Amino acid sequence: MSDFLTEIPTTGNASLPAPGESPGDAASDADLSTPASDALASVIARTWGIHQLRPLQLEAMNANLADRDVVLVLPTGGGKSLCYQAPALVRDGLTIVVSPLISLMKDQVDGLVQNGVAAGMLTSVQSSSELRHVYEELEARRLKLLFVAPERLMMPGFLDKLVANGLAAVAVDEAHCISHWGHNFRPEYRQLGELKAKNPSLPVHAFTATATATVRDDIALQLGLIDPAVLVGPCDRPNLTYRVQSRHDVTRQVLDVAKRHEGQAGIVYCISRKEVERLAKDLADAGVKSLPYHAGLSPDLRRSTQERFLNEDVDVVCATVAFGMGIDRTDVRFVVHAALPKGVEQYGQETGRAGRDGLPSECVLFYSGTDYYSWKGLLERGHAEADNNFGETAGEDALEASIARLGRMVSFATRPICRHRQLVEYFGQEYDAAADGCGACDVCLGEIRVEPESQVIAQKILSCVVRCEQRYGAHHVASVLRGAATAGIRQARHESLSTYGILKDATVSQVRGWIDQLVGLDHLRVQGDRYPTLYLSPTGVEVMRGELDIELLAVAAGKKRKKRTGPVFEEGETPDEALFESLRELRREIARERAVPPYVIFNDRTLASLASRKPNTEAELLDIRGIGEKKAADLGEVFLAHIAEHVRAAAD
Repeated sequence: MSDFLTEIPTTGNASLPAPGESPGDAASDADLSTPASDALASVIARTWGIHQLRPLQLEAMNANLADRDVVLVLPTGGGKSLCYQAPALVRDGLTIVVSPLISLMKDQVDGLVQNGVAAGMLTSVQSSSELRHVYEELEARRLKLLFVAPERLMMPGFLDKLVANGLAAVAVDEAHCISHWGHNFRPEYRQLGELKAKNPSLPVHAFTATATATVRDDIALQLGLIDPAVLVGPCDRPNLTYRVQSRHDVTRQVLDVAKRHEGQAGIVYCISRKEVERLAKDLADAGVKSLPYHAGLSPDLRRSTQERFLNEDVDVVCATVAFGMGIDRTDVRFVVHAALPKGVEQYGQETGRAGRDGLPSECVLFYSGTDYYSWKGLLERGHAEADNNFGETAGEDALEASIARLGRMVSFATRPICRHRQLVEYFGQEYDAAADGCGACDVCLGEIRVEPESQVIAQKILSCVVRCEQRYGAHHVASVLRGAATAGIRQARHESLSTYGILKDATVSQVRGWIDQLVGLDHLRVQGDRYPTLYLSPTGVEVMRGELDIELLAVAAGKKRKKRTGPVFEEGETPDEALFESLRELRREIARERAVPPYVIFNDRTLASLASRKPNTEAELLDIRGIGEKKAADLGEVFLAHIAEHVRAAAD
């Protein structure tokens, strides 16, 4: 059995933090001990075809069924939704799920309905007849799960109506949105604190993928949770390979990644709308099925792009951070950041959208030292323009916290330390890796190294900036260092400088990369928006004088990554690739007929198991993870027939 899976027992003793105990990371081998233990194990197997649980799912369900308030932190793909969906089917009454996005609600409701669960949602985009039907189901007490936005839940009289119709628990999804100290802060989430104030006995369960200890505490405080069970799962995503590279020709660099994953799903994040539009067009011109997505596009166009991506009509979406939270597609094989994200939390959340099915996926960050100053300027302008509801001091504190988070993101990008280790330790956990590293990042794979002449290279660059009177930008300084014969150099007479040509053996991308690192390490700073120029910081002066040691990173020569061909499968699995691809096409056809995304039918992991085991009976079908009784009855016949036909054709 995989280390991260726990077989579902039906008897045993609970292992939950008792009221009053200090919360912490719970063990992953707790047994079900509630009176509903047999029912819970049964409903998970019958409904979702799951016979093993991931870490902390069991503990979270125990706390849920014991009516404890809960804060659960599990990484994307860690199975948070099961922790409120399964108990909702066991307990009496209705579970409300608070979600920030309509698309997120719709995907979850579609998936639940496909699995035979009585679920509904109330949103502003539904027709009057659809809303009336949901209210009828609610008042008839036929619903087990109801998804709503925070604004609707807190509408006058709505909560009372829910209580009158059997409200038993509330699950707050994407709970980090309530914390001003986290990311994706949403003011409308703050009013959810009234839930416990009005109904202290109502169990409230908060779920998020990324949260530091400060954010976890703030979630509990803002929701008014009473002695909650705080369960923090291991945040590492071992199936993700992280790479960080200096940005020099971003279109070509992003295209290289997309070509490595040809025909596979990917997301490319950019800082600006202009860059989103440009990259999407460049990728499309190069033959990649790509579209742009940002807040400046019309709602209809954004909705169309999202639907086309979810329905596998588009492979790559180039987007600002406006895209992603509502994306449940499980087979995203790569996430690219074309510029530095504004924090490690955002980076973890956004890269977490890759490989939600647990299969190998790649995350590549292209950064420049100027990204820090681009984000810093945006943050400062945003805080200056925003209406601040927390008072002047709190606003200043929030700005300082945002800039500090940005600085930690720069540190992640520039330090030659295992990327998995850095992410895990950022979120306050210990990283236990083999002596030879994680095997899934550029540092541990030996793709980057420390320049042996780091100190000398840095001193040459810093000295050149000084000799250029700290009045020129990175392009000009790099040209001087390489001994280029440009009109700008001749006009400034910089060919006579002692630093002219002292890095002539280095490539443009190398010199620009070293300059970016010096900016990222705050030894060089950038001033000016229209014509940014370089100048030395106090530590930059120390480095130039040899009073402060420095390390610069370089991309190892001759370590080209092979272009990936064919589908991605789980290690140890040997699916029939032709069958897998034909099953994907069958899945798309069924999804189109039912107007749902293909992954709602089956995810790639389930298809890979089908293509590997080639079941020929319903009993064998039910033994595959992701196929419960409803889906076996609903889809089993057509999938079994398709597999049998493939086997016959292969034998002929």
